[in-house]
Amino acid sequence: MMWTELGTAFALLIIFEGIMPFINPSRFRQTLQAMAELNDKTLRIVGFVSMLFGLLLLYLVH
Repeated sequence: MMWTELGTAFALLIIFEGIMPFINPSRFRQTLQAMAELNDKTLRIVGFVSMLFGLLLLYLVH
């Protein structure tokens, strides 16, 4: 049962990750270039905030 939910979550992640490059590939490329220019500290902060938002969303859903 848990593996099914994990697989579903991973599949949804892949779908959502693909939306931006599918809809607007040039803007996606610009975003990736801008992210590549960020320093490590800023990227870590963005990653940490994203994880916190994901945890909060998961808590609210369950």
